[in-house]
Amino acid sequence: MHNYLRAIGFENIKSREDIQNLIAMTVQKADSRSYVTKDGDKLLGEFCKDFADGIGICVCGEFNEQDKFMYDYYYPYIRGTGITTEEDITVTRHASRESYAGVCDDLRVGVTIIFYLQNMIPYIKVQNENKFPIRGTTLTMSALSTNGTVVMPIAKTDSDKSFVRKRTREREKLMHKARKGDESAMESLSIEDMDTYSALSKQIKTTDIYTLVDNYFMPYGVESDQYSVMGEIMDCHEETNRLTGQTLVVMTINCNEFIFDVCINRKDLLGEPKPGRRFKGNIWMQGYVNYAED
Repeated sequence: MHNYLRAIGFENIKSREDIQNLIAMTVQKADSRSYVTKDGDKLLGEFCKDFADGIGICVCGEFNEQDKFMYDYYYPYIRGTGITTEEDITVTRHASRESYAGVCDDLRVGVTIIFYLQNMIPYIKVQNENKFPIRGTTLTMSALSTNGTVVMPIAKTDSDKSFVRKRTREREKLMHKARKGDESAMESLSIEDMDTYSALSKQIKTTDIYTLVDNYFMPYGVESDQYSVMGEIMDCHEETNRLTGQTLVVMTINCNEFIFDVCINRKDLLGEPKPGRRFKGNIWMQGYVNYAED
């Protein structure tokens, strides 16, 4: 069973029979169907069904010579809203099956972001037409979580927020220059990191860590597309899984100006989410590539 099924309201699905029934329902009553030919003769299919607004299950597989659909794998999803980043994206096929991972270097979070690609079929179509490299693509990120906590915000004035945004933009410019080999920018970033480490080392002895650290975004566990994050809740609302009746919480998270949506089962979220507060938890990152023709 997929570990993140509970994040979209399927907490009580335990047996293989339950999963097979859920997969059959998704294929038979799919809200969207996509098909593409791969390697000249293999016909791939993707069936998606929403069980809440923008939240559901996707079943992928291929058709045999008798045009019968052969299930390969499934995954739960949440469709993100808005544009998360416009940075360049690299997509790579997983070794074990016909699914794909995306890689994006976004300077705002300071790590290379690896995510599970949601719109596999459009990518394969572009690949078949030899249209790479594509210009003008954007990326919409989203995530599922099975463990989260609401943390109270750090008190900030408007001038404090303005200063943080200005500092973030300046750091981005320095990192862009450092990428191109600017030694002065590299030196400035190194000095800034050492100053930050020195200041935190002194304050951590007497101050709570979550008062010093406003947000973070870092790899979690051994799987490359899972992260531990903390960020400000910009917006939040509840959805209900129409099949199970379980309540889901959907939050828009701002992590150092890197904005994405997170879905979590209400039972797995400790605290009351409200805009201005912070979400801290472990997530499975997903991404939807928006092509220029879309």
